[in-house]
Amino acid sequence: QVQLLESGGGLVQAGDSLRLSCAASGGTFSNYAMGWFRQAPGKEREFVAAISRSAGRLYYADSVKGRFTISRDNAKNTVYLEMNSLKPEDTAVYYCAAAKFALTTAAGYYQWGQGTQVTVSS
Repeated sequence: QVQLLESGGGLVQAGDSLRLSCAASGGTFSNYAMGWFRQAPGKEREFVAAISRSAGRLYYADSVKGRFTISRDNAKNTVYLEMNSLKPEDTAVYYCAAAKFALTTAAGYYQWGQGTQVTVSS
């Protein structure tokens, strides 16, 4: 079963950029579609972006479209989330997750990382 470990979170100012990484181990990474989700304090976990196994299909939440980019490197067993023009409302714990297909709902993902905190100050 694949294990996921996120990194790259931190404290930044509005307008800054961050790149999150999610390293996979213990499975065949190219067999999994991957997604990024986030959860802010007091709110439900929400979809951010997803990428198919071959990276041929990409999906984004409307709130991040045009600012965030999801990508993957199957040779490095890693999925990335490039976040530009960050806003205070992007503040959340960001999770990566693995699924059979690229989905926009959390219910379809069966393996999750521990999360990495992103805080955007105004």
